[in-house]
Amino acid sequence: TALQAGPATRYLVLEKGARGVGHVRYLCDVVPPRIAVVLNVGVAHLGEFGSRETIALAKGELVEALPADGLAVLNADDPLVDAMATRTAARVVRYGEAAHADVRAVDVTADERGRAAYTLVTPEGNAPVRLALTGPHQVSNSLAAAAVARELGMSVTETAAALGALRLVSTRRMDVFDRADGVTVIDDSYNANPASMAAALRALADLGEGRRSVAVLGYMAELGPFERDGHLEVGRLAADLGVDRLLVVGEPAAPIHEGATAVRDWGGESVLLTDQAAAVEVLRSELRPGDVVLVKGSRYRTWEVVDALRAEATTGGGAA
Repeated sequence: TALQAGPATRYLVLEKGARGVGHVRYLCDVVPPRIAVVLNVGVAHLGEFGSRETIALAKGELVEALPADGLAVLNADDPLVDAMATRTAARVVRYGEAAHADVRAVDVTADERGRAAYTLVTPEGNAPVRLALTGPHQVSNSLAAAAVARELGMSVTETAAALGALRLVSTRRMDVFDRADGVTVIDDSYNANPASMAAALRALADLGEGRRSVAVLGYMAELGPFERDGHLEVGRLAADLGVDRLLVVGEPAAPIHEGATAVRDWGGESVLLTDQAAAVEVLRSELRPGDVVLVKGSRYRTWEVVDALRAEATTGGGAA
């Protein structure tokens, strides 16, 4: 990617991936950063790293690689990221909803499609932002972009307008569509880990307020010894958020079903299904106008469920 940059390239945006300590440092030696953004320390690769603290150690190599005249953009709402300020010689700008953030979101609300609106607060001034992307986690993502834009000379009003103009580029990532029968589908089937599952379930809760919510959840990979606990946690969260119907796809994902059914005061229902075809059949027999359906899993062919729902969106299929 870096070798494709030419004389006309103004900005090169790169993701530094890692499956172990030292990998980010190596990539930074190959292509040194001037602005480094750390979004969060999640649990997507606990199987490789063993703990969130080790993930933080690896991700922090990014800010350690910055020159003294560089910039570290850190998430003030994530304590493990916030603490990386001590690991860099570069200037630090924090973003988030925390009071000590330099670039903040205040007065956050969400519309009926789960799209957030907030006031962008910066040292240079404030501006209203209305996102066209679904999910409360997009607030944090957009603030990170705003912090970088500010460093590169965009005004707060220009930044707010640009954030509002953002649209989905990647497929199967929080792609919301409506079927002819009034069913709303959230296609987030590209991949999954406990943190992204939690974000997607909260988006479902937002969209499903006053409607019946259905979550079709598959297996989450690369969790290593934390696999069972990670799936149990997702199931418990689905129940705590009040998901009405939970369809768990495949035996490897069974702890999601266990976690949900263990929540005693949950008024919903969960079922463990053998495969995607079984999930499609249940949806065809049970869906009714007004339902909101989330589909998510770790590249475990969960998108086959979405494809079936999307095909029916154009043919007018589905239960009445």
